Amino acid sequence: MKYKTLLFDADDTLLDFHKAESAALTDTLTKHGLPCTPDIIRRYSEINDSLWKALERGEIEKSRLRVARFEKFCDEIGISVDAVAIADTYAQCLSSKPYVFDGAIELCAELSKHYRMYVVTNGLKMIQTRRFSQSGLSPFFERSFISEDSGFEKPDARYFEWVASQIPDFDRETTLIIGDSLTSDMRGGINFGLDTCWFNYLHKTAPQDVELTYTVHNFDELRSLLMSV
Repeated sequence: MKYKTLLFDADDTLLDFHKAESAALTDTLTKHGLPCTPDIIRRYSEINDSLWKALERGEIEKSRLRVARFEKFCDEIGISVDAVAIADTYAQCLSSKPYVFDGAIELCAELSKHYRMYVVTNGLKMIQTRRFSQSGLSPFFERSFISEDSGFEKPDARYFEWVASQIPDFDRETTLIIGDSLTSDMRGGINFGLDTCWFNYLHKTAPQDVELTYTVHNFDELRSLLMSV
């Protein structure tokens, strides 16, 4: 096999983040006696995604993002509440939503017989640690590398340097990063000299300036790829 080490993104690659986000926000707003509709959930998701993109660009600190998304969200939907309290409730609710994509556990169980596998994630440490530990995926991974522990976020090369320093006998040539994000996973992997596999389960169009090594759309395609290269 060409590769020995697999770096897996967590959210929207193995874990169903959008399902977890929707359920956690619904629980949060309900606990605070606030309205919750599909449009409200969609707008929060857009705000949250835009701030995570800003984090990747180094435009906001993660500690600030945690509350800022709710400040902006509450302002836009016209409610006056304590954004810190809502942020705290949401973090607790999200940490209890370890939703896994169908087939992820079976895939990881199979791949772990052939590869060293690690998780690379930008998510908040408390949330990601709890979700991953409850997901059923932990036995198949040697370690989870959460960006908070490094002080840098994907796609920053310093994050990948930290990951590489923690993996015994790390070799760029035999390492593949797998993830759904073009901006954090794929761009970060490319900048660090890694082969990349875009988990494009939403069938998006890749920009012309991103030179991907592989693209797959589901776990069957990923399994076939990794069993053949």
